[in-house]
Amino acid sequence: MKPILISVTALLMSTGLASAADPIVGNWKTTLGDTATIEPCGGGFCITLKSGKHTGEKIGAFEGNGGSYSGKITDPDAKKTYNGTISVSGDTVTLKGCVMKVVCESQKWSRQ
Repeated sequence: MKPILISVTALLMSTGLASAADPIVGNWKTTLGDTATIEPCGGGFCITLKSGKHTGEKIGAFEGNGGSYSGKITDPDAKKTYNGTISVSGDTVTLKGCVMKVVCESQKWSRQ
């Protein structure tokens, strides 16, 4: 039985299903009061807006684990994409987007 258990565990990890326990996964309240979902996708994590005027739009794609992530974040109003980072601390995520690593803006979202 052990070889089957190891094979199933390896399969789950390779398909990203094991990522569901990552601290970034979940529903988050944005600074505007909208809901964003962060979930596993494509070997990393995607941010999709679930409420507000941009409902259904994917606004981010990040890679990383254990509370520290990097990738791309999109301002849905301006339709501009920036390099960004996300850090997770308890029930708060801090998103930071930068233009040329010089001009940066941050937001804090809370877990719902």
